[in-house]
Amino acid sequence: MATKITPKRSKQPAKKESTTFMNKLTRFLFTVFLWFIGLSLFFVVVFKFVPVPFTPLMVIRAIENKTAGNENYFSHDWEPLENISVNLQKAVIASEDGTFLIHSGFDFTAMQKAYKSNERGRRIKGGSTISQQTAKNIFLWQGRSYLRKGLEAYFTVLIETIWGKKRIMEVYLNSIEMGDGVYGAEAAAQHWYRKDVSSLTPQQAAGIAAILPNPRKYSATSSSSYINNRKAKIARVMRHVGKLEY
Repeated sequence: MATKITPKRSKQPAKKESTTFMNKLTRFLFTVFLWFIGLSLFFVVVFKFVPVPFTPLMVIRAIENKTAGNENYFSHDWEPLENISVNLQKAVIASEDGTFLIHSGFDFTAMQKAYKSNERGRRIKGGSTISQQTAKNIFLWQGRSYLRKGLEAYFTVLIETIWGKKRIMEVYLNSIEMGDGVYGAEAAAQHWYRKDVSSLTPQQAAGIAAILPNPRKYSATSSSSYINNRKAKIARVMRHVGKLEY
C-alpha cells in the first residue's frame, strides 16, 4: 500500500501579504507627503499676496483663555509695510536678527553661539532669525522638537525663496505677539502708546522690540530696569542699521 505524502505548506502567502502591506503603507505615506508639499506651497504662495488672518498661536491663546475661564482679548490689525514705522523695522532687526537683510534665512553663527551657550547651561535667546520666527508663527505650533525644527527650516526656505525679505518683514510685524492678546505692529502701537504704528519714535519702537522675548510678561511702558536696559541697547544698535533695502 502506497504511503500518501502530504507536501509541506509554503509560507509564500504570508510573505506576499507582508509585502502587499508594505507597498500600501509606502504608497499612503508618499501620497501624504505629496499632499503636504502641495498644500504648503499653496499656502505660502497665497500668503505672499493675502494678509494672514490668524496664526496657530492666536488659536492656542484663545483656547488657553477659554480653558482658564479668562476673557478673550484679541487685537490684530493688518498694515502694509509702507505704513509701519521704519523705526520699528530697524528695532526688530537690531533686537532679533542683525543680519536679516543679508542672510538666506539662517544665521549659522548665531545658531552656533546659542548652541554652545546652551551647552554651558546659560539662558540666552535662541539663534532663530526673523525668517525662522515668521515661518514658525505662520505655519507651525510652539514648542521644541526635532520635527518642528525640521518643518521650520523647510518653511523658512520656502518663504525666503517665494516671499523675499520685504514680505517676510511685513508678515512678521503684522503677526507676531506683542502683548497679551496683542498681535501685530498696529495693535501694539495702539495698545502701548495710543498712536498709529506709522508715527512711532525710535524710543517707542525700541520699547516694543525690547519685550519680544516674552511680550505677555514684560511691558513696553513703565518698564522694569531689565527692559529699560534692553531699550537703550536696541536704540543704540538701531543707529547703525542704516537704510533698509529689501
